[in-house]
Amino acid sequence: MSPPKVFASQADLDQKVVSFTRLSDNAYAYTAQGDPNTGVIVGDDAVMVVDTQATPVMARDVIRRIREVTDKPIKYVVLSHYHAVRVLGASGYEPEHIIASRDTYDLIRERGEADKASEIGRFPRLFQAVESVPPGLTWPTITFTGRMSLWLGQLEVQLIQLGRGHTKGDTVAWLPEQKILFSGDLVEFDATPYAGDAYFKDWPQTLDNLAALQPRALVPGRGAALTTPDQVAQGLAGTRAFISDLYASVRAGVEAGKDLNTVYRETVARLRPTYGHWVIFDHCMPFDVTRAYDEATQYPDPRVWTAQRDVEMWNALES
Repeated sequence: MSPPKVFASQADLDQKVVSFTRLSDNAYAYTAQGDPNTGVIVGDDAVMVVDTQATPVMARDVIRRIREVTDKPIKYVVLSHYHAVRVLGASGYEPEHIIASRDTYDLIRERGEADKASEIGRFPRLFQAVESVPPGLTWPTITFTGRMSLWLGQLEVQLIQLGRGHTKGDTVAWLPEQKILFSGDLVEFDATPYAGDAYFKDWPQTLDNLAALQPRALVPGRGAALTTPDQVAQGLAGTRAFISDLYASVRAGVEAGKDLNTVYRETVARLRPTYGHWVIFDHCMPFDVTRAYDEATQYPDPRVWTAQRDVEMWNALES
């Protein structure tokens, strides 16, 4: 009999190699072999950071890379969504403003403390020097609904909500003149989408809305920067296929009257041949299938994950 899997990503202790990829004179991607990405936008008079890393100490390496290409002040931090691994490093940049959708602000207020404890428990390596995170939560200073533009000198940056997917507050950053997109976790590349707070029914259409922008380059939430239209199409198609395949499997199980444990085992077996080599597949699947089962049954909106609920769910599905 196989031993039970180690909880979430607690066994993932290997440091990853960081890349800082130039997409244009104004756009860079900070990526690390499937760890959470950070986008950097260099304007005429200021720098914008899209997603922050998990702690202020981890943000220092992003700042070091930024200082290799510009000495302009880092005035803006954009939160693509509310997850702790994306937002708790914000203070390290000492920005003038932290910007998020109003939906993301509401999610921070509703479940930020629970999510913080939950994610730190799941991803110990991704919260290096967690003691450097200031007490409390990371709060936006500017919120918007739908769409807003910021001008970094002559460079326009559009922040857009194109639909629900990874969360209900998902925001993309878009450089319309250069057709470069920073997608947050709406798109992953060779990395398993985390869908514990997702809207499976909406996510494929949201990806179609991203594709309609016709990006020539894209910085996904995880995975390498996509630097050609063909790579962008691959990233969109791969994420869409995973979300659609997983939800179709779960819905079929629900319609057949199967319980969550059975649906989980069958869905993992069905998806592993195609997606099992993707980063954090084993971590994500219990959370993803649980959320899909919820959405297919009685919970149109995601339930709050707590550190206790994480462990109870994991033990129920993996023991």
